[in-house]
Amino acid sequence: MQQSPHAGSAFLSTARVWLTGMPHTFHALRIGILSQWRATLLVRETSHLTAEHRAQIDEQVCGPANLPTLARTGTRRLIARVKELAAELDVQACVKRRAKAVAQRCVSVRPAPDLMVYLTALVPMQQGVQAYAQLKKHAEAVRAAGDERGTGQLMADTLVERLTGREPGRADDVPVTINLLVSDQTLLADGDRPGVVIEGMPAGAGVVPGPVARNLVAHGIDADAAWLRTIYVAPGGRLVASTSRARFHPQGLADLLRAREQGLCATPWCDARLRHIDHVTPHSEGGPTSLDNGQGLCVRCNHAKQAPGWTQSTTESNGRQAVKTVAPTGHSYDFVAPEPPEPLRETPPAWTPAAGMTGARDGHVPRGRYSIEHSAPGHGGTIAFRPRRRRRSPGRRPRADLAWAHVR
Repeated sequence: MQQSPHAGSAFLSTARVWLTGMPHTFHALRIGILSQWRATLLVRETSHLTAEHRAQIDEQVCGPANLPTLARTGTRRLIARVKELAAELDVQACVKRRAKAVAQRCVSVRPAPDLMVYLTALVPMQQGVQAYAQLKKHAEAVRAAGDERGTGQLMADTLVERLTGREPGRADDVPVTINLLVSDQTLLADGDRPGVVIEGMPAGAGVVPGPVARNLVAHGIDADAAWLRTIYVAPGGRLVASTSRARFHPQGLADLLRAREQGLCATPWCDARLRHIDHVTPHSEGGPTSLDNGQGLCVRCNHAKQAPGWTQSTTESNGRQAVKTVAPTGHSYDFVAPEPPEPLRETPPAWTPAAGMTGARDGHVPRGRYSIEHSAPGHGGTIAFRPRRRRRSPGRRPRADLAWAHVR
């Protein structure tokens, strides 16, 4: 399926419930009355019930006698019906589920298009409604006073200002750490290759256009809060290796691995954030603590590879580090490190004979006077160069003239 390990595990668990606990739901899915998403929602909304109560809801909602009604029911009405039946069958289970949901309140952030993020707070309903109402009331009052920003813009700006303790209009002055991987060509030579945010943004890796990357760095320099670190890349795109005798990867080597993986788990198709720095060949089996034997994984993938039957080995693909993973089923998966930003490579100047000179004679290396064509601003043209003549020792046979000859 080429899905992440988390998505594959969730789908496998759901499929087990369809086959063992909700046969009518599985039948409706197989004949096309239910979509995979709607069938998954039925499993999710009955997860807190006992097997007997789940089977009763499966019969009442997706049984043969209810298939015509099910085919005409929208998703929201279907979920409302399942919740109503669950509350009738086991009210205590619903109360416990509510208490568990309150305990799972949290704040998260995930990437959005165009270098934006969704900042989400999972809170009890009354708290969320109250917070939204306060933000909207403030935004409407400010807009009525003459502010030209939209209501949504004012609500977002007010939220950030109040959370960070900044004055109105100063939300951008919050100091944050953003690890940006960008080539010197983009940063210093007006290149157009994008940069990559590898850490410091909980949303994970993200692509930053070249001009935006330069503006971010320039803003950090103006605020005296920017640090630049050089990472050397071989011509094939492989990061320069460094080794350590330590059991755990030292901070500098760990940072280099995070930069190489660009902040995401190295398991194929896994989009989780990089959390653990791991040995490809385990340290207990003699694997060195080095860049070539290191990889960045999420927590789940790092723990999963410790199970019996999983093996990994390092290899190389087009000059970049790669890892081959063999699953207990015998399936093999290759992960190749992402290509780093292209560094600045100057094009050698064109070397041409100077005016009044011919090319080198056959079988001789051209030496002596030559010229360089260049196009520096304000200095375009040809620069002629004649090397300094070497003195000959008395009595020594003169060397053959390898310089380009003048045209007469």
